[in-house]
Amino acid sequence: MKLICEYTEDINVIQESKDDDGDKKMYIEGIFLQTEMKNRNGRYYPKPVMEKEVSRYTKKYIDEGRAYGELGHPKGPTINPERISHRIVSLKEDGNNYIGKAVLHSTTFGDIAKNIIKEGGKLGVSSRGMGSLVEKKDGIQEVQNDFYLSTAADIVVDPSAPDAFVNGIMEGVEWLWSPEGKLIATKAAEQIEQKVEEHTRSRSLDARQMLGLFEKYLDIIAKNEI
Repeated sequence: MKLICEYTEDINVIQESKDDDGDKKMYIEGIFLQTEMKNRNGRYYPKPVMEKEVSRYTKKYIDEGRAYGELGHPKGPTINPERISHRIVSLKEDGNNYIGKAVLHSTTFGDIAKNIIKEGGKLGVSSRGMGSLVEKKDGIQEVQNDFYLSTAADIVVDPSAPDAFVNGIMEGVEWLWSPEGKLIATKAAEQIEQKVEEHTRSRSLDARQMLGLFEKYLDIIAKNEI
């Protein structure tokens, strides 16, 4: 299964009245998921596939109060508790779209997101899921019925930053599930992640060099050389 991420920019910020503790809550709201169209990544989500998965995600996570998301581009499909910034509180169908709403938490990363908004910064969201892809005509990659939504929305500040490069590589790697339902990263994924982190931390490569590294790793994956 592939890690699948979709970025959305058109997100609104909502501030509501203070709660019982006297804290003023801040929300983000907008289109979190889209179906029946070729998106900017060349992927197509059939509506029945998305309907089934949104129903499962809503019952298991949103309704249970544990539909969390992170700030930034995570390294894989799982939610990292130490990086949680918000919780998705609703996901409603609107034609071929799903309008989501999330409350920003008073966590380390939630407060960072709040301060970015207060200073006039713009945020986007990126859904994160797992699934198989089948290439159709015109280069469209159709998401299959095994699609599994990890989170309806991570908060993304700058999708063109080096972290997006890391996320792009991880999308190109196969991820496996154990019989017990535990996520397993392949050896290739683990080694690639280590190499990319070294370069992103040092900021030693320019955009062209980063692209070259990206292409090299995809070639290695395709040839199963790792």
